[in-house]
Amino acid sequence: MKCPFCNNPDTKVVDSRSQEENSAIRRRRLCENCGKRFTTYERVDTIPITVIKSDNTREVFDKNKIIKGIMQSCNKRPVSAKQIEAIADDIENAVMNRLEKEIATKELGNMVMDYLKDIDEVAYVRFASVYRQFKDINTFREELEKLLDEKKKEDNNEK
Repeated sequence: MKCPFCNNPDTKVVDSRSQEENSAIRRRRLCENCGKRFTTYERVDTIPITVIKSDNTREVFDKNKIIKGIMQSCNKRPVSAKQIEAIADDIENAVMNRLEKEIATKELGNMVMDYLKDIDEVAYVRFASVYRQFKDINTFREELEKLLDEKKKEDNNEK
């Protein structure tokens, strides 16, 4: 690392510490030429993920929006904040590890519903009703019937 004071290319690391929940490393450095100290931060350089909305507009991926949507569907349900955070973390990791740097909201919604289906069926139906924009009671009933059919298949497989 080049010294910001004398431009000497030779500096040495005196101290390293993790910062920001291990997402950055703070390094104290010493210039071997002028003897001055300075701090550098090392972070992973990531390309932001773009979310393609249903109207084809694009925005930067925001994990907090996922958390907010899950929290609304889990309101007054036995789902802990820790579980909600874990779902959001898993989805964020899956999205960040993709080769493509764009993802459709439909795909994100399906990922959330897959997690909610396993954790709390009521929260799943609540999320699905908003996400899929249920227009009437019949659409709601169709989703419930699909959920019940899947549950019957799982019960039969366990026997």
